[in-house]
Amino acid sequence: MNGSKAYLILGNGKIFEGESFGAQGDVTGEIVFTTGMTGYLETLTDPSYSGQIVLQTFPLIGNYGVIPEDFESANVGAKAYIVKYPCAVPSNFRSKNDLDTFLKERGIIGLCGIDTRALTKIIRQNGVMNGKISSRTPTDADYEEIKKYTVVNPIASVSSKTTGKNLPESQAVRRIALMDYGAKRGIANALLKRGCEVQIFPHNTSAEEIIKYKPNGIMLSNGPGDPADPANKAIIETLKSLIKTGIPIFGICMGHQVLAMANGYKTRKLKFGHRGANQPVKDTQTGMVYITSQNHGYEVVADNSSFINVNDGSCEGLDYGVSFSVQFHPEACGGPLDTGFLFDKFIERCNNYASK
Repeated sequence: MNGSKAYLILGNGKIFEGESFGAQGDVTGEIVFTTGMTGYLETLTDPSYSGQIVLQTFPLIGNYGVIPEDFESANVGAKAYIVKYPCAVPSNFRSKNDLDTFLKERGIIGLCGIDTRALTKIIRQNGVMNGKISSRTPTDADYEEIKKYTVVNPIASVSSKTTGKNLPESQAVRRIALMDYGAKRGIANALLKRGCEVQIFPHNTSAEEIIKYKPNGIMLSNGPGDPADPANKAIIETLKSLIKTGIPIFGICMGHQVLAMANGYKTRKLKFGHRGANQPVKDTQTGMVYITSQNHGYEVVADNSSFINVNDGSCEGLDYGVSFSVQFHPEACGGPLDTGFLFDKFIERCNNYASK
């Protein structure tokens, strides 16, 4: 680490003094925390963190190095990264680099050495808030910048720009259209493992173009930002058209939220969100509890959830008969695999549709 002094300035006026690592410079964003003990590579490369400064609650991060095969996308989603102790000497036979070097190469600013427990408590008590990592003590201009910061149309910034196809090693048995709102690689991989051909479509693809592909099912990916952002209106209108076709749809995270809105539900912001690999959810039909990986700051407002969060009772899933969605991540790279069966459920519904 370079050891130069750096500051975290919160929107509520609190200041933390620590040391910089990774790239140098100043950065403003929404500060969120994630509780995962592992999976920091998947966290950093998750497009759903676009516009956010990510705080790791687990103190030691980077101990197994940097493993490109574990990345969820080609780019780093987070705007900046806060940890207590970044490991300078990782130990793993798969590691290609250390965390500090990786962040420098990607131009991502890091902050370490602050009291991450105290910062997490502030966010839990007051809710997520904007903040700024700076190499100098704050000025009035910094506070004004923090106050005004907002994430603008983040889905468009992380979605694919062109249509692309992923094929399984064996002959595909089903064709799945994957709507890319900031998709993690784990979603496509879960479908490929089940023998599906996966065609990835940009977020602004029309319903007509998707139908032209003649998919057996439609997958809605995770993604960043507020589902009720006016910029997402076109996405919701497209989904309304796709729902009418009767093609099975499976939504994850942002996909769950926009599918719900297309079905008439509303969403609202959670106080500090659910981010980590240890979120318990309950199947409301069976009473079975699963441990899940999650990364979201908004919830669907519903009283007929197929899954609920055990901690706060928020909606974690909805089943519409042909289509369904979940707030958590059943592909769970860097997390538990308890709910991977949901992909099998989706394939079964795709099979039923194909046999009609």
